[in-house]
Amino acid sequence: MEILDLLPFGVVFIDLNWKIVGVNRNAADMLRREATAIVNLHWNDAFPDLLTEEIMNDAKAVFRFEYGGEEYIVQKVPYPSNKRVEGHVFIFNCVPFLEEVTKELDVYNDLNLDLKAVFDASYDDLHVTDGRGITLRVSPGCAESMGHKESELIGKSVYQLEKEGVFNPSATRQVLEKNEKVSMVQTTKSGRRLMVAATPIRDEQGQIIRVVNASRDITEESQLQTELERLKQLTEGYRKEIMNLRTKDELEHKLVFRSDKMEKVMVLVRKISEVDSGVLIIGDFGVGKELVASLIHKWSARSEKPFISVNCGAVPEAVLETDLFGLERDASGVREGKFGALEMANDGTLFLDEVEAMPLTLQAKLMQVIHEKMIFRIGSQRPIPVNVRIVASTRIDLEDSIQSGQFRKDLYFQLNIVSIPIPSLKDRREDIIPLIVYFTGQLNQNYGVNKKFSPSLLKKMQQYSWPGNVRELQNVVERLFVTAEDDWIETEHMQNQYPAGFSKQKIVQVNEIIPLKKATALLEIELLEMSRKRYGSSTKIAEVLGVNQSTIVRKMNKNNVK
Repeated sequence: MEILDLLPFGVVFIDLNWKIVGVNRNAADMLRREATAIVNLHWNDAFPDLLTEEIMNDAKAVFRFEYGGEEYIVQKVPYPSNKRVEGHVFIFNCVPFLEEVTKELDVYNDLNLDLKAVFDASYDDLHVTDGRGITLRVSPGCAESMGHKESELIGKSVYQLEKEGVFNPSATRQVLEKNEKVSMVQTTKSGRRLMVAATPIRDEQGQIIRVVNASRDITEESQLQTELERLKQLTEGYRKEIMNLRTKDELEHKLVFRSDKMEKVMVLVRKISEVDSGVLIIGDFGVGKELVASLIHKWSARSEKPFISVNCGAVPEAVLETDLFGLERDASGVREGKFGALEMANDGTLFLDEVEAMPLTLQAKLMQVIHEKMIFRIGSQRPIPVNVRIVASTRIDLEDSIQSGQFRKDLYFQLNIVSIPIPSLKDRREDIIPLIVYFTGQLNQNYGVNKKFSPSLLKKMQQYSWPGNVRELQNVVERLFVTAEDDWIETEHMQNQYPAGFSKQKIVQVNEIIPLKKATALLEIELLEMSRKRYGSSTKIAEVLGVNQSTIVRKMNKNNVK
């Protein structure tokens, strides 16, 4: 009976003997009697002469009666129990209340007609859901854009429609998740692209009770946008190419050397520039590997096409994959497309710096590109043909990485058709002073001064090992140049700006007097251990130390150098 008390009309239950067995609160109020006072009474005892005998005998009847100065409309219906009629139910309400409800229904019907007219005539497509995402109404244009009839959409949740691919993503879902208005590009199952503005409608407590989506078909505009994006990407590729062209004339001037070792490197660079074979440049940090790669490109038949450089060790794997292979613009337009380095370097040269840092998954994809000469942007199944020469660099022995399973053997052979070892600065000390003079000349030209390094400082700088190679040398020259107040840069300037051990460093340190034979043996062991750590292979160690490989192997075994 508690549930019946919530009903907005009167309800009275009467058994077959016309005994009152139940009364809800509204019925008791309208009949002006306490429910407990009339329950179990015969109807005529509780309300004598209120109903005619004809009405009482009619199984179903709709009739009126007056009581307490109010007129009521009553519907009498039987109520079954165990498939048998056990009595009747009187359902009634006062006439003025029902007339008011009828008027409100008429207003509602009129509003419904007006709303339908608005939906049908709207330039925008409209889609309305309740606060749970259940579709309540769609305009004819919206149904057409989604490729479904209105009857197939009404009553379905946006979660279900999104899962079925009717539209993606769901603007209504995002409104309900973010609790705010959302604007986005949506793609329908029929291939249309819609610009959607989804607006939440709230009740007095701020809860979302409706979500109204207004959308407009922008398929043609999206196609134009795609072409515009492609032109932007091409422009960026050409911009990089122009920057490379501007610096081509400067490359040879930046490569300053006097040593025979670098002369041999340049002879090899010119020779391999004439072919398209894979090249692996080997050298420590700062020796100028990218500069050498740029010269290979400049002196090649591809020199009029882009030279694109990617540092494989500078970014995470996901970013590196995007940088190399590009990114397809997604259907919703939320994610912009991007040209990858392989695509931008088409017909030109791609330089892969620190190739040893490339993850195995990307190594496999790169091998596929080398063999098939085509790429797939991330998020796309459309093949893009590419014609790229790949020049790679490393600072470690890749054969060790192959043994440890960190680098693919097939990729190593593909890249290492020709290898170019770049000697460290300490192994070509005759290049140090020419480089200092070159860097100083550039700075003098930039700042309009005429500073010079003293001969004594040049000599000490030539003796230094320069672990950071040419890059470190260039930084130190500039630091001394801008901090020294005099035109002559002296040794004391270096001691003020650089570690104290710089001026005292010698190539060989002698700490105590020992027999010459023993000193020679110790120096030999130290050289072997240092070379083993730096170069790894006995072939490379023999080349650096200037002896035969068999000699290196014999001496390493003799001195137990592992």
